[in-house]
Amino acid sequence: MRIGLFGGSFDPPHAGHLHVARTALRRLGLNQVWWLVSPQNPLKTSPSGDFQRRFNAVRTLATQPGMHITDIESRLGTTRTIDLLTHLKTRHPGVHFVWLMGADNLAGIHRWAHWPQIFRSVPVAVIARPQDAVRARLSRAATQFATSRIRESEAAALPLQSAPAWTYLTERLHSHSSTALRARH
Repeated sequence: MRIGLFGGSFDPPHAGHLHVARTALRRLGLNQVWWLVSPQNPLKTSPSGDFQRRFNAVRTLATQPGMHITDIESRLGTTRTIDLLTHLKTRHPGVHFVWLMGADNLAGIHRWAHWPQIFRSVPVAVIARPQDAVRARLSRAATQFATSRIRESEAAALPLQSAPAWTYLTERLHSHSSTALRARH
């Protein structure tokens, strides 16, 4: 079983998030993408919107086969990705997990708690975003794990790679962002 883990506050979820999940599902040959709706992003200074509203909005958006929406972070009482990964790998030892993120997150992942351990824990797939391609490719994480990057043409093999392993997927760019959507309301 190959499962992509796609975490975020999804405040609000939008077509750009769906684009990331669909791209990963197809290009990595995943069986499922688990949308991990976070109770609160610890790096954001303002609180996320109502959890149940965000969770239901993701459920409404991500309806295609292979999409699974979960509140596991809330149930576990964690907001740290490394803690979640440790739990999931222990609970599902036969599953090949891949951490999924947009290029905007690769550019800033060095601010996450224990971020190098994330790269050493599971393979990572980064999906291009229009505003962050250069920053992502020059980021601290991309530089530190440069020798662990696999070619985009070999992305389908990523879920079976031993960590650290990561790839950068270029795809038709999708410009939606939660920040811009919140600013309109």
